[in-house]
Amino acid sequence: MAKKFAKWIGGGLGWALGGPIGGIFGFALGAMFDNTISIENIQGAGTNTPYHTTPNDFLKALLILAAAVMKADGKVLKSELDYVRNYFVNQFGEQKTADMLLILKEILKQDIPVREVSEQVRQNMEYSSRLALLHFLFNISNADGQVDVSEVNTIRQVSQYLNISEKDFESIKAMFWKDREAAYRILEIESSCTDEEVKKAYRKMALKYHPDKLTHLGEEIKQASNEKFLKVQEAYETIKLERGIK
Repeated sequence: MAKKFAKWIGGGLGWALGGPIGGIFGFALGAMFDNTISIENIQGAGTNTPYHTTPNDFLKALLILAAAVMKADGKVLKSELDYVRNYFVNQFGEQKTADMLLILKEILKQDIPVREVSEQVRQNMEYSSRLALLHFLFNISNADGQVDVSEVNTIRQVSQYLNISEKDFESIKAMFWKDREAAYRILEIESSCTDEEVKKAYRKMALKYHPDKLTHLGEEIKQASNEKFLKVQEAYETIKLERGIK
């Protein structure tokens, strides 16, 4: 068992195994290893220095914050875990999903200090990765076909602690909550803007959400995050059709 999960704790432990994230992950892994991992040995491993996020750093933060979102309505249903499992399988494959779900189930048993975890992520993760993390959280909350208000409120809290702008939060939220203004919110503009402003906004958002910004997180996360880029393109095409823009 310990060998199977060595990749989660290897590589000098990294920034994500210090502080509150280290505590949560340490207890989760410790429970799985019959406490063969010493929590004291990993608590001080984190830093407050911005760090180039690794794929495992990203997945650790995703698992902990996903657990917080899943618990937001006061209950975690088997159906929710099944939906999350299917989502992870589509994004990361069967083997990685099996590992992630074992850890997630242990994390769900803990009280999650959302603010402290989010602030640790903010200190150590670049903005483009934080945007991708927020999008993943919305995807997970939408796994059962609807985004619960309590889950949205938790994601909004996380977004604020991650220091993500309100416009960026509303842009990503609009990818999941559709109405007549959703396409404009995705592009972070008002429906009263000019056609030229629409084109300018599209170019800006396409650059912000381009998958190449997440190359350092690995091919799986880069491909999974391509959805944001496609939603921006879809929003632009919707507005172009509505306005007759050539």
